[in-house]
Amino acid sequence: MSAHIEIHTEECTGCGTCVEACFVDVLRWDESKERPIVAYGQDCVWCFTCEINCPAQCIEVAPHMPGQRVEPY
Repeated sequence: MSAHIEIHTEECTGCGTCVEACFVDVLRWDESKERPIVAYGQDCVWCFTCEINCPAQCIEVAPHMPGQRVEPY
């Protein structure tokens, strides 16, 4: 499993909610930039917890899977 995780840093408020929400440590905190970074995208389990809990809605998780992607609802 893996995913392409995009963090729109221009919209990110630096609250750290996504880092706290990620239980597999895919996202880490960059102290120098005071923003989250995708440290281990290959370990993403597609739970979408970071995306769902981001108050600025600046995270997009796109799972890597073969075939056509179906958008929910």
